[in-house]
Amino acid sequence: MFTLRKAVVATAIGALAIVPLAACSSSDDSSTATTSSASSESSEAATTSAEPAPAAEVPSLTGRDTAVKLDAGFAEALTTLGLTPGTVGTATLVDGSLIFPITGGNVKYWTPGTVDPYVQGEILHNGSGFSLTAGGTTVELTNFDIDPGTSVLTGDVAVNGQSAATGAVLFDLDGRTLQPLATGPDNTAILTGTTVHISATAADLLNTTFNTTAVTPGLLVGVATITVNTA
Repeated sequence: MFTLRKAVVATAIGALAIVPLAACSSSDDSSTATTSSASSESSEAATTSAEPAPAAEVPSLTGRDTAVKLDAGFAEALTTLGLTPGTVGTATLVDGSLIFPITGGNVKYWTPGTVDPYVQGEILHNGSGFSLTAGGTTVELTNFDIDPGTSVLTGDVAVNGQSAATGAVLFDLDGRTLQPLATGPDNTAILTGTTVHISATAADLLNTTFNTTAVTPGLLVGVATITVNTA
């Protein structure tokens, strides 16, 4: 468990290390810095005012789900590794798709090409997840939080019921195959086509826990379909 926690901490430190630090100016440069700051703020304000209104917006998500259609290669990889998948909490497995109920959040959608990223917000899935079991060890990945703006999915990790990580980046999302926003039945909106991949953090966690090196970052898990209530 110590090794597992150390891997998470190392990843977090590495993420912080790539954040650029603000340059410090001397007192002689104070007027220049003030002018530059004012110019930057003015430019930022202009950019904000020029941003188009979203084509669709749900300020408070009230339900529905995220379904991940599992890729055949992912299922084969689990079999090769001797890992048995399962559901946790309110999650279900239906026709090859893991389904996680949406419990809150918000989302904005712009016409592709007008704003980057054109899907922004936060989509919460508290109280659900999935598990991987081998021998006497079970890893549970739960409480998923999708951030479409940064293309990551974070969540919590427990090993044999003991917390190993919270808010860790578990999956990377690739929206290049995302289809246009569609209207679904019963006042719903549907976004489908985003591919879900094992993150470097999750690969390290699983390899450490199950004593293997076979879980590779970028492994395709499946294709996600997000369905949200609009009314």
